[in-house]
Amino acid sequence: MARILSIDYGKRRTGLAVTDPLQIIAGGLATVSTSTLYDYLVNYVTREPVERIVIGKPMQPNGEPSENMARVEQFVNRWRKVQPQIPIEYVDERFTSVLAHRAMLDGGLKKKSRQNKALVDEISATIILQSYLESKR
Repeated sequence: MARILSIDYGKRRTGLAVTDPLQIIAGGLATVSTSTLYDYLVNYVTREPVERIVIGKPMQPNGEPSENMARVEQFVNRWRKVQPQIPIEYVDERFTSVLAHRAMLDGGLKKKSRQNKALVDEISATIILQSYLESKR
């Protein structure tokens, strides 16, 4: 089986997570500069088989798209045009940052580690991916 990759797309940084080859466990992969995201992913999918990509759909609590939605759609459209063999789909990402901070607290991370925004992005991507996996079971 191929992996499923998850993206928590941000204006400056983007968190990434990936499943194991059997698609059982979601784990953090990396946090990359958003400006290098596309090249990073193209390089990754040439090394590792990826079945699909799920990307967080940035929504406000009231269900309206957030300001980041236009940037996410731009990325998704580019991916679909150039990499149509690997489908990309949206997953609601509301409250993933809150859940990431909660996971860091529950995991006993010190305050300095909890302030690491790159780690928050990676954990958020993992939460998006885990949510996707659970919805498919």
